[in-house]
Amino acid sequence: MFYYLFDYIETQFQLAGASVFQYISFRAGMAAILSLAIATAVGKTLIQRLRRSQVKEEIRELGLEGQTAKAGTPTMGGLIMILAILLPVLLFSQLDNTYVLLLLLSVVWMGAIGFIDDYIKVFKQDKRGLHGRFKIFGQVTLGLIVASVMFFSEDVVIREYFNEAGEQVGYFQSTYFKDVKSMDTTIPFFKHNQLNYCNILGLEMPWVCFIYFPIVIFIITAVSNGANITDGLDGLAAGTSAIAGLTLAILAYVSGNTIFADYLDIMFIPDAGELVVFCAAFVGACIGFLWFNSYPAQVFMGDTGSLMLGGVIATLALVLRKELLIPVLCGIFLIENVSVIMQVAWFKYTKRKYGEGRRIFLMSPLHHHYQKKNIHESKIVARFWIVGILLAIMTLATLKLR
Repeated sequence: MFYYLFDYIETQFQLAGASVFQYISFRAGMAAILSLAIATAVGKTLIQRLRRSQVKEEIRELGLEGQTAKAGTPTMGGLIMILAILLPVLLFSQLDNTYVLLLLLSVVWMGAIGFIDDYIKVFKQDKRGLHGRFKIFGQVTLGLIVASVMFFSEDVVIREYFNEAGEQVGYFQSTYFKDVKSMDTTIPFFKHNQLNYCNILGLEMPWVCFIYFPIVIFIITAVSNGANITDGLDGLAAGTSAIAGLTLAILAYVSGNTIFADYLDIMFIPDAGELVVFCAAFVGACIGFLWFNSYPAQVFMGDTGSLMLGGVIATLALVLRKELLIPVLCGIFLIENVSVIMQVAWFKYTKRKYGEGRRIFLMSPLHHHYQKKNIHESKIVARFWIVGILLAIMTLATLKLR
């Protein structure tokens, strides 16, 4: 909104300083500051209202240290993050940008699914919450929307540069360029690392959708569920998501900047730079929420926040064509997810074979395993953050290590 307002002021009145809103770096910085301010300012008031409304987390007895002390802590705090993302993005980003609109939809869509789930748990006193098939339906629907936009929208393109002979070259050697509709994605750790789904599958463009759509649906479902499972300790999901969001902001900036894209030999995605503003608001919201969610937590994000975080991170990776980097970037979510799958599968297998279920971990997800080993919750979270930072560095290193 401010982008258009100050663009009009600069055009009509030649006001000095109005052009600063044309710079992505300035708008991203303002979005981060405003997001952080909203989260911290609104958070305290919202927590008090949630507490007065008896919107509190039902704690299951799992025999974990410090678990009983969390009883009565307000939940549905993901509303703080949603508000802290939406307002700065609406104010500072270009709202005619297809990628920004898609990310705004992801925030609202996944936040709504999580909100319904939390509402049923809290107000309907049903610990199961929203039935699993309805959650999956919501995630699949978002996957279909994201895949459809990426596949069919004429605004979703990559830029290719050519010399006078018509040969594809780098930006500085080119004489002209074309914005082409392409199903290219990025293969990490390989030189000339663009992979086209059509080529690898040997299919024409109309038919590749039968493969691409299920891939997108799987990624969004897996990452959102991974974030949901990770949200089991104070500050774990919010901190891990902030790290991933900052990494994606860097990837968005270099992918949307002609010079950096050429220098790093990565695909240039027109209009992707605008996602830096969204990512800045996303990171600011996560850090602002940590003010209240760090140990000991004053509020839990609930599924309202965790499903939204995972869905947004997955969508960001997809629109930046970095979905193959998700196992590295979202390594914490992946490990947490896999630990649950391994635990359940091994328990069922051993029960069927030996008549008694056996466990790989003391408890799953993995963070509960370490709690069972009497490691303090804050230390577990700090160590998971450190691993998340290392994975983020590894993700960024793929820009040069090939």
